[in-house]
Amino acid sequence: MAQAVEEWYKQMPIITRSYLTAAIVTTIGCSLEIISPYNLYLNPNLVVEQYQVWRLITNFLYFRKMDLDFLFHMFFLARYCKLLEENSFRGRTADFFYMLLFGATVLTGIVLVGGMIPYVSESFAKIIFLSNSLTFMMVYVWSKQNPFIHMSFVGLFTFTAAYLPWVLLGFSVLVGASAWVDLLGMIAGHAYYFLEDVYPRMTGRRPLKTPAVIKSLFADEPVVVARPANVRFAPPVEVPQNQ
Repeated sequence: MAQAVEEWYKQMPIITRSYLTAAIVTTIGCSLEIISPYNLYLNPNLVVEQYQVWRLITNFLYFRKMDLDFLFHMFFLARYCKLLEENSFRGRTADFFYMLLFGATVLTGIVLVGGMIPYVSESFAKIIFLSNSLTFMMVYVWSKQNPFIHMSFVGLFTFTAAYLPWVLLGFSVLVGASAWVDLLGMIAGHAYYFLEDVYPRMTGRRPLKTPAVIKSLFADEPVVVARPANVRFAPPVEVPQNQ
């Protein structure tokens, strides 16, 4: 069993493995009171006035207490982050990292701007950890890129992947969780999907082209489809011409 888990962990692509590891270590560290969540949550005032810039990153690593909700989000993180990195972003690690960076920036921006809008500022002020939202963004992007895959929700009913974010959103509402967190992830995911997939097809321009400085951090290997060895092809058949 332990060996199987180790093999599964080692086979994860680099970004998925790194994010999953950081999230689990951070959450367990807070549960054991080794790390204080008060040093991790998103607080714009502390970021600007006391230069605690690490909060812009650490708020995406803590998944609250270790309960059933934590296990669900770890499953979503391990599954859909891995599926995106291995399929849609295969051989494009830098582009995948840039997608997460874009999503984190959009989510942070929404919370900061929402905190300044009357009537909704109190709701946004309660969102101090965006880890769940970033995970939901990955689920949304995957569903948009694989809309026709058939899925089942705990065996109760079947649907196509295009409706997966809405099914999960409905489930969150049913169990009493805040819908704001999932909605933020859907907004960030749709922004990325539109700018990366829809807008380039409409205009021929790609606004989310990965910067060269990020590409230089990752040594992406090109995906090559190799021809099977020891395969001989028959010579072309010559058709005799009528005299």
